[in-house]
Amino acid sequence: MKKNMGTIDRAIRILLAIVIAVLYFAGLISGIAAVILGIFAVIFLLTSSVSFCPLYVPFKLSTRKKSE
Repeated sequence: MKKNMGTIDRAIRILLAIVIAVLYFAGLISGIAAVILGIFAVIFLLTSSVSFCPLYVPFKLSTRKKSE
């Protein structure tokens, strides 16, 4: 598994996961929207922690700089 996520990409995903968590715990999202967004938040955190996004592979995308 070759890393394909850069620092900014990882930071944005972590920030989005935090925003989703805050919205949920503040009671601003609930029901099916909360479940779907919660799943996205978990996926964002997992992909950020390993610096690998499986959706980038088929398109041969990478947000990593060559020096990373």
